[in-house]
Amino acid sequence: MITIRHRDERGVANMGWLNSSHSFSFGHYHDPRQMGFRSLRVINEDRVIPGAGFPTHGHANMEIVSYVLDGALEHKDSIGTGSIIRPGEVQRMSAGRGIRHSEYNASQEKSVHFLQIWILPEAQGLAPSYEQKAYPEAEKRGKLRLVGSRDGRDGSVTIHQDIDLHAALLDGDESASLEIRPGRHAWVQVARGQVHVNGTLLKEGDGAAFSNEPVVTLDKADLAEVLVFDLA
Repeated sequence: MITIRHRDERGVANMGWLNSSHSFSFGHYHDPRQMGFRSLRVINEDRVIPGAGFPTHGHANMEIVSYVLDGALEHKDSIGTGSIIRPGEVQRMSAGRGIRHSEYNASQEKSVHFLQIWILPEAQGLAPSYEQKAYPEAEKRGKLRLVGSRDGRDGSVTIHQDIDLHAALLDGDESASLEIRPGRHAWVQVARGQVHVNGTLLKEGDGAAFSNEPVVTLDKADLAEVLVFDLA
């Protein structure tokens, strides 16, 4: 079964400095039918104006992944991490038993556009930690590149949950597919452009949940950047 989550169905928050679209319930947007999918709890598409951002705030018992599409996102946290995340990089922060951090647009001139993803951890009270890695365009061009996993294999960031996160860049005749093992599920999120997913056209901001399907196929794309989550 494939269930499409159309971009226009998402919750919206516009605070002037922040324009955010929520694939699942978040903040003031609450829909009991959209509380996440498997261990995937939040996918927010955020755009932050120059110089603005999220002041220091706390999290606990959540795996938080940031995926920057345009611009630069500055991160600081209570375990001493200070970094700037740019397109092609993946950040993973394990909030664990508690962490405080801030996120700001690192530019005074350009907006930053990114996906913030929350994943429920496999255990409570983990030690807070941070990881950031870069994945060149060539590693994602026309293929699904593993960028996050439970065991950190193949150079992916380590996510404390039974999940594989893949990223792909597709255009024209380029295609990619992912076999879904029996008993597992998948979520596809189109970060930019458009792509056919198992024959159905999905556009930027659209998502799709897969259950009891043997494969995810991405093809006939138009400047698409796609994330695919392989979930227990």
